[in-house]
Amino acid sequence: MQNTRSLKDRIFLVIKGLGMGAANKVPGVSGGVVAFVAGFYEEFIFSLQRVNKIAFKLLFNGRFKSFYQYINGKFLSLLFFGMIVSYFSVSKILDYFLKNYELYVWSLFFGMIIGSIYYINKDFKDWNYKSILSLVLGIILGVAISFLDPAKENDNLLFVFFCGIISVSGMTLPGFSGSFVLILLGNYVLLLVDAVNALYDTFTELFSGNFSFIKNEVRLRLLKVLGVFTLGSVTGLVSFSHVLSYVLKHYKNITTASIIGFIIGSLGVVWPWKETIFKTKDDGSFLFDSRGEKVIANYERFLPELSGETYFAIAYIILGILVVLALEWYGQRTKKDL
Repeated sequence: MQNTRSLKDRIFLVIKGLGMGAANKVPGVSGGVVAFVAGFYEEFIFSLQRVNKIAFKLLFNGRFKSFYQYINGKFLSLLFFGMIVSYFSVSKILDYFLKNYELYVWSLFFGMIIGSIYYINKDFKDWNYKSILSLVLGIILGVAISFLDPAKENDNLLFVFFCGIISVSGMTLPGFSGSFVLILLGNYVLLLVDAVNALYDTFTELFSGNFSFIKNEVRLRLLKVLGVFTLGSVTGLVSFSHVLSYVLKHYKNITTASIIGFIIGSLGVVWPWKETIFKTKDDGSFLFDSRGEKVIANYERFLPELSGETYFAIAYIILGILVVLALEWYGQRTKKDL
């Protein structure tokens, strides 16, 4: 029975990784929210915090088993496996639905974030002037970020490294969408679409015995960009985890209140009823990215008119809330079984 439960837990951990990976790629949605709602946020931060000088000492001394156990390797490996699979599978499915059923996808995420706010807030009882102030500041910061204008695409490697550090914060800070920050920095398409697709195409060619990519300068440039972005992401992930671990340990109430506020503020980013505003040149023509698609400038939000489409969208919002409540119910049931 224990082995079956362990296998089930491993499968669900991979699924949670799939959820985090998919959420990290959607502008406005935070992978950290998935971790928070699914009940493994603190273990995630604690495990990342163990990637420190002691861990590297064990690694360089060849004590691989001790290193793996010290950093909670089984937990991290299954979770990151799910994230990696997500980037090449689930995220592609998500891209399809965002392109063809955009309103309903945003509605589902909007509902899930509302459910997340309920989930985080229901057990939080320490409301005082400090936590209320933190809540308000979190809301203001979240709303302010949602109305910023995106910059132009920039493939300077130092800037790409910086993008990696900043974007990965969405995994460690619930409510802070790393992919939306990449849109603001102008590098969303370059780093999460073009570079990822370049790696996917390269692996596909390698498995078929095709090494022509070696002579493809554009492909090599994208792979170099992805490598630097990944290095920046790992750096950010480890460094942010140490900071957050300290903050959660010493200022848990203020941090939780700030997270609740930040998630509330992020609702503006995922508001389902919005029109995409594209960047234009001085002559009024649209700007296009490296894929030949229009460059997003920002979103114009509006209140919907009552129609069949609106009712369906509201139904998806309710579905999103129910998904989070179902995850909470599953988490509570799992704790009782243990």
